[in-house]
Amino acid sequence: MSIELRQISKRFGDVLAVDDVSFTVAEGELVALLGPSGGGKTTVLRMIAGLEMPGGGDLLIRGQRVNDVPVQQRNIGFVFQGYALFRTMDVFSNIAFGLSIRKWSKSDIAARVEELVGIFGLEGLERRLPHQLSGGQRQRVAIARALASKPGVLLLDEPFAAVDAKIRQELREWLVRLHHELSVTTVFVTHDQEEAMEVANRIVIFSRGRLEQIGTPREVYEQPVNEFVARFIGVMNVLELKVQDGAARLGELSFPVHGAVDGQTLRIGFRPYAVKVSPLPREYPCRALLKHVFFLGVMLRIELETPDGLVIRARISKEDFARLNLVEDQPVSFYIREYRVLGGDGAFTGQSSAIVPPGFGEGI
Repeated sequence: MSIELRQISKRFGDVLAVDDVSFTVAEGELVALLGPSGGGKTTVLRMIAGLEMPGGGDLLIRGQRVNDVPVQQRNIGFVFQGYALFRTMDVFSNIAFGLSIRKWSKSDIAARVEELVGIFGLEGLERRLPHQLSGGQRQRVAIARALASKPGVLLLDEPFAAVDAKIRQELREWLVRLHHELSVTTVFVTHDQEEAMEVANRIVIFSRGRLEQIGTPREVYEQPVNEFVARFIGVMNVLELKVQDGAARLGELSFPVHGAVDGQTLRIGFRPYAVKVSPLPREYPCRALLKHVFFLGVMLRIELETPDGLVIRARISKEDFARLNLVEDQPVSFYIREYRVLGGDGAFTGQSSAIVPPGFGEGI
C-alpha cells in the first residue's frame, strides 16, 4: 500500500477532530476525502503531509511509519487550497522553486520544467506572473510545482474551490486525464459530492471526525452503509412510516418489510431515480400532484405532493418529461421501484425491494 492509516486520532484542545480512523490508499489510486465542514478530512490530509502530527495511531507511507518524520522527508507534493504561488516569481520559477531548494542542476531544472510545462499545457506562459494567469492556469502551475520533484504521493486540499463552475468542470476532467497519464498516488479533499463521484477511484466519507464509509463512487451511492451517507451522497427521500400488516404504510404508500412488527416506526429511503411517474392518475398505485419542476439540463427534478401532504422528489429525463406531456399542478400517479429500510441506528437493515403495480413483474 502507498498510504495506510491505522486507528489515527487527533485532538485540538477539547475537540476530537479525527476519531480512530483507519484506511489504505493503494499505489496509483486517486482517492477523495469527502465530508461536510468540520468532518475531519482536511486534518487527515495534513497528517498525511506531515503538517499535523497524529495524537494516536500509526501513519505509514510505502510501509514506513512516518508519525514523527518531518514533511521535508516524506517525498510528498502538497497543493494548498489557495494555490500559494509566489507572487513575485514567474511560472518557470514557481515550478522550479522546489528543485532549486533540492540543489538540482540548472540543466536538470530546465529540462524538468519544460517537461511539466508541456504536460500541463502551459506553453508560452513561462514568464508570466501569477496575477497574469487565469484561475485554472494558476491551479495547473501549483500542481506542476508539487509534482516537479517527482513525489511518491500528491495531496490536494480543495483543489478547485477557487474557480468558477465552468473552469472547475474542465479541471476535474483534466485531473482525471493527468492521473491516468502519470499514475501518481493522489489524495484530494473536497466537500463537493459530484466532484468526488466524477473524479475519484474510491471515496472516503467523513462526518464529525469519524470515517463513515469507504467505497467506489457506485458503491457509496447504491450501497450506503447508513442514513448519513445516503443523504450526503446524492439525494435521498426518507419517509418515517408506521408498520401495519407487514408493510410500512401511509395512505396509498405501502412498503412491504419482512419481519416488521405492527405499530413499529420505520424509516424508508429511496432515490429520486426510483420514482416512476405517469400522467394517467390511475396507471400506478399512488396518486399525487406534480407541484414543482426544476430544469437541470438533460434531467429534470420534480416534486410530487401526495394527498397526505408528503413531498416526494423524483428525477426524469427531459425527453420523458416531454413525451409524457407533464405540467405543474397536474394530477399524476407514481410507484417506487426500489427502496431500502433504515434501522434505528441509521444502518440499512432491509434489502432493496419495490412497490410494483400490477403487470410490472418483480421489483429490483
